[in-house]
Amino acid sequence: MNATSVRPAISSLSGAPAQQARLADYRVLVAPGLHGSGPEHWQSRWQRLYPAFERVEQTDWSRAELPCWSARLGEMLAGSSRPTVIVAHSFGCLTTVHRAAALAADTGSAFPIVAALLVAPADPDKFGVAAEVGHRLPFPALVVGSEDDPWMSAPRARLWADAWGADFISAGALGHINAESGLGDWTAGQGLLLGLLERAGQPSALS
Repeated sequence: MNATSVRPAISSLSGAPAQQARLADYRVLVAPGLHGSGPEHWQSRWQRLYPAFERVEQTDWSRAELPCWSARLGEMLAGSSRPTVIVAHSFGCLTTVHRAAALAADTGSAFPIVAALLVAPADPDKFGVAAEVGHRLPFPALVVGSEDDPWMSAPRARLWADAWGADFISAGALGHINAESGLGDWTAGQGLLLGLLERAGQPSALS
């Protein structure tokens, strides 16, 4: 995917019954980045729109420690065998990649993860974890980058998307694609998530 901007295909997507039904086929885990996602962050707003979404709560949001954060995600994943889609932001993206690699190393598969939306990933080099997250993902993934993200330049985000075997799309100049970006419910992002689910396979065949 080489689109240069995000355009929602549905103008009133938020909370639509058809989308609610499609999302209900999967367990959706929300993985925030450093300091968590505040109430006006699109991740938090999505959780209000879709109450079944579960947040991966870290013990210490102020310290981005990849092994600890990855282990916590692993605990959450172990709580259910339902096909799971991860909606990650910033350091949560690196956490997702690390946990997927650990699952694949242990069992030969990253199941129950079946897809991941990786939004504004933090630059692994800034956290000294490039070697730990240099793994190709064994499930459909989409990296959404920003042209003026202070945590990861768009060209580097494209490079990491390639390394992870993920598609890449630019959301334009939206900073770190967070609360300060003024996205509200980020309808375009919901559309990207729904499109990603179409590539995740049929839940009945995966469970």
